[in-house]
Amino acid sequence: MSDETKVEETEAPAGMAALGALTEDGPAAEVAVAAPVEPKIDNLGRSYATGRRKDAAARVWVKRGTGQMKINGKDVSEYFARPVLQMILAQPFETAERVGEFDVVATVRGGGLSGQAGAVRHGISRALTLFEPGLRPVLKAGGFLTRDPRVVERKKYGKAKARRSFQFSKR
Repeated sequence: MSDETKVEETEAPAGMAALGALTEDGPAAEVAVAAPVEPKIDNLGRSYATGRRKDAAARVWVKRGTGQMKINGKDVSEYFARPVLQMILAQPFETAERVGEFDVVATVRGGGLSGQAGAVRHGISRALTLFEPGLRPVLKAGGFLTRDPRVVERKKYGKAKARRSFQFSKR
């Protein structure tokens, strides 16, 4: 056998050998092994994230607990009285199957109630992924990590509102 036809056997990286990525001919296509993401939890056992929707911005802290939610110092049923808004806040926990396992403290300002509920939901989802990085694929598939980009269109000059023209008068 000549040197050109001889196949050198090299040690495979530890991750590839564990995955069985070697074949008889040599290493298979490189397998990208994602490094395990460390949870970001502060010394009080909380994860923090910011959520936004329309003109509302929410600062959200999530920690292990009994499922209590405080929004701007009030209970969630007091601050968001409509059941639809309370349902919006519960969606990330239901999708991740973590109902009643986390306490949420949030401060939210700007926008209306619907925008604020969306902002808090976005913040909860982001904080959950920081607390438990394994939940990211589930929440991403549910669309909870995507910021809703729709905002109010600005008013243009020569118009009554953003697009509405002034009333036309023939005479």
